[in-house]
Amino acid sequence: MKLSELHLGMAVTHPQYGLGTVKAISEHAAEILFNDSRRPVDPEASHLVPAESHANLTALSLPLSQLIEQTVAAVADRLGLEKPESNVGELAPRWRGGRLVLHPHDPGLASKEIELEVFFHKIVMVRNNLRVLEQKINASETLTSAEKFDWQQYVTRCYGSLTTFNLLFKDKEAQF
Repeated sequence: MKLSELHLGMAVTHPQYGLGTVKAISEHAAEILFNDSRRPVDPEASHLVPAESHANLTALSLPLSQLIEQTVAAVADRLGLEKPESNVGELAPRWRGGRLVLHPHDPGLASKEIELEVFFHKIVMVRNNLRVLEQKINASETLTSAEKFDWQQYVTRCYGSLTTFNLLFKDKEAQF
């Protein structure tokens, strides 16, 4: 591996010392922190290799903006995030174009109006964030089974509190 291919914080593997992290780079060597100590290493002479996957995008025949858009869309999809306009399809047709009006008890205070599409989007984002939270709780390696159960109960109660808004959804499968 060439010295120019290294960057600070990069995980590397050395044939003798094993897994390490690049901590400093000088003109001829890199200082790498291994489990037992910090050592100066010549990357080429020591047969150092990256311990992490790399992608070479130099010969990519795709505009960078398109690559970024596709990457962001894939990440958003994997995280369960949605664009506001994509939520409108889940809104029951009778509510489209509607408004939510909040009237305070004090007649001297002004009412607040919110487009139902905007309110619905916020409700759907709460649902999506609860789903992500659920996944993180279930995937956690640091929480005990009892702690996971407790946290899952909080999430379930949140879903239960949001069932009031089920009437806004077009499809029953999308409801809380």
